[in-house]
Amino acid sequence: MLSRSATSIVRAAVSSASIAPRAVVLSSVRTYATAPNSKPPVALYGVDGTYASSLYIASAKTSTLDTVDKSLKSIKTVLDKDPKLASVISSPTLSAADKALVISELQKAVPGSAGDKNFKNLLEVLAENNRLGLLGSIAEKFGVLMGAHKGEVEATITSAQALDNKTINRLESAISKSKYIGQGQKLKVVNKVNPDVMGGLIVEIGDRTIDLSVSAKITKLNKLLTDSL
Repeated sequence: MLSRSATSIVRAAVSSASIAPRAVVLSSVRTYATAPNSKPPVALYGVDGTYASSLYIASAKTSTLDTVDKSLKSIKTVLDKDPKLASVISSPTLSAADKALVISELQKAVPGSAGDKNFKNLLEVLAENNRLGLLGSIAEKFGVLMGAHKGEVEATITSAQALDNKTINRLESAISKSKYIGQGQKLKVVNKVNPDVMGGLIVEIGDRTIDLSVSAKITKLNKLLTDSL
């Protein structure tokens, strides 16, 4: 976790950036080089998915997947404990000097990341493109890739309220026996809470979504009523 002094330095950098000249936007965007035969275990989408996939390729080439995964999990913990930090580091007014300071402080917040060149490269690329605010979501997407790399299949179950362990175990058992889990694969169940589903469940496995929520049923009913009028 960032120390108070580290967090203060990062925020001080943003404060100084508000009165400093804005950094010149680079005409060329630095990206990771990809090997022609390298391929992440699953396809990801979105800007964060692109960064996570590129980082996976770079880490696989240098045999540092576990090291990078550990660094990303640590920085995700830091960001989760200090939600305001994500908005601070994603400020578009950070100068080049401010970004260098932010990168240094973020590295200090992650134990053992000093020798993790791929993690440092990620921070530099994100800072260069004013996308440090994506760090948390990139860490999540990289976790998905690592899970697939280890033969894990993640099932996200969204419910209006947190599910108890007994219910999660029953769902895990049912999903494990379904066609969505191949032989030799390990199932990882994640429960997310979203009051908007009102009741029931939304189950997501890879690119498949099974919507059993009350909100979905109401939406279908409203559509039927609208179409009939």
